[in-house]
Amino acid sequence: MTDLHDLLVRRHSIRRYKPEPLKPEEVKLILEAALLAPTSKNTRSWQFIAVDDRSMLERLGQCKPAGAIPVGRCALAVVVAGNPELSDPWVEDASIAAAYMQLQAEDLNIGSCWIQVRGRFTADDIPSEEYVQELLGMPETLPVLCIMTFGYKDEERRPVDTSKLHWEQVHIGSWRPVE
Repeated sequence: MTDLHDLLVRRHSIRRYKPEPLKPEEVKLILEAALLAPTSKNTRSWQFIAVDDRSMLERLGQCKPAGAIPVGRCALAVVVAGNPELSDPWVEDASIAAAYMQLQAEDLNIGSCWIQVRGRFTADDIPSEEYVQELLGMPETLPVLCIMTFGYKDEERRPVDTSKLHWEQVHIGSWRPVE
């Protein structure tokens, strides 16, 4: 296990992946991280659909005209959905689970990228959520937040330079506008 701060400094969105599949034990750890994520009132309002079939990944990559290319190129995609009937803050619950998966992936030196689905549209102006739900046979009652892509990195990114963090966006005690 890596130091958490080091992990945060190293993690970047990775959009290019090597063609090899992930090891089953790596997939299990990534999915387990999602299931360990906290939820409002412990409702576990999220649902996850893990996809590694190349044909389905390519079709999922058509969920929006720009920004979804990594889906068709990754080894594993995890569709992250939530149940608003179980939890009003399902978006937050699902977002935390997605972030946990990204951190677990980075700890395994596996690249990841968040592909936004909620509020987006296909090239044919179909809501991306509906497109993904239909493609995967999901019920309409489970809105899709995002698709998380995972794979062995085929690009390298430098760690974040912490001296360039935007500390002016942190306010202590009360709002203090930047002068």
